[in-house]
Amino acid sequence: MLNHFHHLALIGRFNTPGLGATLTQIAHWLIARGPQVYVESETAANLEITGLSTLPLHQMEGKIDAAIVLGGDGTLLGAARILAPFGIPLIGINYGRLGFMTDVPLTQWESALSHLLAGQCMTEKRTLLNACVTRGSTIVFEAAALNDVVVSRGAIGGMIEFVLRIDGQLMYQQRADGVIIATPTGSTAYALSANGPILYPSLSALTLVPVAPQTLSNRPIVIPDHVRLEIQLVSSRTEGAALGVVHSDMQSFSELAPEDVVQVQKSPHCLTLLHPPAYDYFATLRKKLHWNLMPGH
Repeated sequence: MLNHFHHLALIGRFNTPGLGATLTQIAHWLIARGPQVYVESETAANLEITGLSTLPLHQMEGKIDAAIVLGGDGTLLGAARILAPFGIPLIGINYGRLGFMTDVPLTQWESALSHLLAGQCMTEKRTLLNACVTRGSTIVFEAAALNDVVVSRGAIGGMIEFVLRIDGQLMYQQRADGVIIATPTGSTAYALSANGPILYPSLSALTLVPVAPQTLSNRPIVIPDHVRLEIQLVSSRTEGAALGVVHSDMQSFSELAPEDVVQVQKSPHCLTLLHPPAYDYFATLRKKLHWNLMPGH
């Protein structure tokens, strides 16, 4: 396969000791091998990187062939929501903690990027969601999500009550701390900690996971990803208080008022992740979730 990655972007997690030096080293290593390299503008400013070309995320469309993310999954999530609609693939180098999507260990960046430049990476498509909040006939919030859209209780601290519909059909009315709508990518994030199932990344499915439901028989459910979800909040008992909050990947949010409707559906865009040739999803699960450890070990 011929290398078509001639213009590369580097994106790093802010305020991370040592990352600026590592990112600069990677940039010079890449430049020596031919590609034009840009450091994302806010990354360069926050890590005090100088002497390299910079480019804002929102201006990368048509100028970048692939983006290399150094950080944790949160850094990749933030970049993915902006770059996915541009068709720019991402490869993640783990400079964080868990790193499900930033799956290249920091010690192996040179090998992984050598494969990238040789055109030998595996490609994988990941589903994104679009969420919007309507208040009457007005849209008051819109956001994309790669992991999940979460509707949860707000500052009043009590359970929220909501009606959940799928393609206009009533699924249930529920009182809970919240509900998680997760993509296969997000099934190993917050949804997993709330006892949701793990979905293989290529599945055309979503999972709905209640958070501390009052009805204990209310369990997670897997549904096809082509449906339209609506979550309508029931009026608050606290006059003037925000009834709840909707989060997109836990990075952007909006407070919810009584009778607001949260609409969630699959985005027309998807994210392309790049992996080294030896990438194995199940090996990632074994490593990150310690599936290879027997009880008592």
